[in-house]
Parts: sequence; C-alpha cells; structure tokens
Amino acid sequence: MTLHTHNIDPALTDYLRNISEPEHPALAALRARSAGHRLGKMAIAPEQAALLTWLARLMRAERYLEIGVFTGYSSTAMALALPEHGRISACDINVSFTDIARQSWADAGVAHKISLYLQPALLTLAELLEQGEALSYDIAFIDADKAPTPQYYEYCLQLVRPGGLIAIDNILLGGRVMQPADSHSPPSLRILQDFNAALPHDPRIVPITLPVGDGLTLLLKK
Repeated sequence: MTLHTHNIDPALTDYLRNISEPEHPALAALRARSAGHRLGKMAIAPEQAALLTWLARLMRAERYLEIGVFTGYSSTAMALALPEHGRISACDINVSFTDIARQSWADAGVAHKISLYLQPALLTLAELLEQGEALSYDIAFIDADKAPTPQYYEYCLQLVRPGGLIAIDNILLGGRVMQPADSHSPPSLRILQDFNAALPHDPRIVPITLPVGDGLTLLLKK
C-alpha cells in the first residue's frame, strides 16, 4: 500500500518511470485522485502495476484474480493489459472505494472484463472453487488485509494453474516486518513474518521477493 518504492530517490523514480511504458491516461487520473484521498497510500505503486502487467503480457495471461481492489489502479492496469476476451475476478468489501474503481474501469473502457465481488474475499474464493474455477487463473494478486494472507495464499494455490503466478503486496509493512514482534505489535506482524519465512521452504512454489513499492513477492506455482 504505497504510491512509490521505499528508499529510492524520488528523482530516480521519476526518471525510471519516464523511460518505461507511458502511464495510461485513465491510470494517471486515478492515481491523482487516489493520492488526494486520506487513504491514498493504499493504492499500488505504478512500478508494481507496470511489472505485473509486463509479466501478464509475457505469460499471455487471460484470467486474473485480485484480492483487494481499493480504487482500482491495479485492476484497471491489468484489464488494459489483458486481451479483449480476458477476464478479471475482483474481490473487495468497500462500496465507496470500488465505486471509484468502477468509474476508472469505465473511463479506461475495460469494465466489461471485470466481475466485482463485494463480500469478504474468503467467501468469494471458496465460492469460485465450488463453481469449478480451480486451476483456471493465470495470475492472482493479494493486496488486502494482512492477517488472512496465509488463507488467501492457500486459496490462490488452488485457483491458479501450474505455471501461473501469485503476487503479494506489502510484504515489508514499511520495514516493520524486519523488527521483532512484541506484545504491542498487531497480530498481523507475526503472521506475515512467519508466512514470509515459510515461503522458501514451500515445495509448491518458486518464490522471489523484490524491493518494489512496499515489497512485492512473486510466486511461480509449480
């Protein structure tokens, strides 16, 4: 949940963005609108979205699952990257934020690609499995509340195909994940610390974590 990568000079960030693919006008407008919101830091960093959409094109992805929509930057970016017949399942619980996302989807001309599920994501993920969606997604992106991250991950392993990608945002928690948890720490800190530590030993995936945004973990499903 950050508008830029931590610990990088803003001038360097601007330079890197300027020599990359130009930001779509609908994304630039949404980023400006989200930055003005009191919770604007919840938006994905543009370089994170650029990386994920680049990978989607490389993989020729057609189906994308998103857990945590906020105002729709990542879902809009991914919908623009997917082919015309591509489809997105987007999970969130906040009507106010997703109303902004819906407007962004419409402005970008991609609303027809996206199905929004407004209920707790764990319910939606269970329902998708019950509907026969196992192994049907090319990419899943987890960018929601941190405590259920292990549960989101286990569902995504069932929903993403072999050779597909699971991406997880905010694994650094602004650097707090590297500090010892104590009695004053939120439960999510220890949960995420234990989750991160377990990933290199999980035989079901090939993990890599990049210092992009607030930390972006990419998991290749075997």
